[in-house]
Amino acid sequence: MSENETRRPRKRWVTAVAVVAVVLVVAGAGLWAWHEQPSFCSAICHNPMDPYLPTYEAEPGQPAADKWGNEVADAAGMMAASHRAENGDTCMSCHVPTLGEQISEGMTWVSGDYYDPLSERDLDDLTAARGVEGDEFCLNEACHNYTREELVELTSDRAFNPHVAQHEERECSDCHKAHRSSVMVCAQCHTEAEIPQGWISPVEDAMLLKPIPMEDETE
Repeated sequence: MSENETRRPRKRWVTAVAVVAVVLVVAGAGLWAWHEQPSFCSAICHNPMDPYLPTYEAEPGQPAADKWGNEVADAAGMMAASHRAENGDTCMSCHVPTLGEQISEGMTWVSGDYYDPLSERDLDDLTAARGVEGDEFCLNEACHNYTREELVELTSDRAFNPHVAQHEERECSDCHKAHRSSVMVCAQCHTEAEIPQGWISPVEDAMLLKPIPMEDETE
């Protein structure tokens, strides 16, 4: 066998490996891009994620349903829908799971050992995953570039200013909800407080279906 004949198979082998490597890189890049999209969470993660995708895809200004199936007068009251429509935000814009959480969630999905519906995450859960504290989650240069004082000024024209700390400083998530109607917490005592379109009062919120608490949350 001549030297040229021995080189030819080797070149084919190197070319084949290179093609496979390129395919894997492209496929991996595509999977990672899909990983950033809400459709990935609904299709891959686990069954309890299914109700969350419609809340994200709902159109502000139109009726919708929340993650528990309750009617929502205006989808703009759900931050997942309004942030998608206004900024093109995805699930990963707010939810930044750690590697440990992803592994744990993958194992519970495979085993079927999870609760449906899922328990609601508060701002403490979201800030811990992102490595920030308190207001930094919402009030930052990439999202809402305001201070608390500036928020008060922005809503100062309202008969009842929801951003004034009347009794105590509240977290943004006390009122603003992502996958269900936001709640005008102040209306619990101040009946004169205006409730935005698509939002609900604390009384209405108390009557809606709540998720089943996980065992470790009730201990």
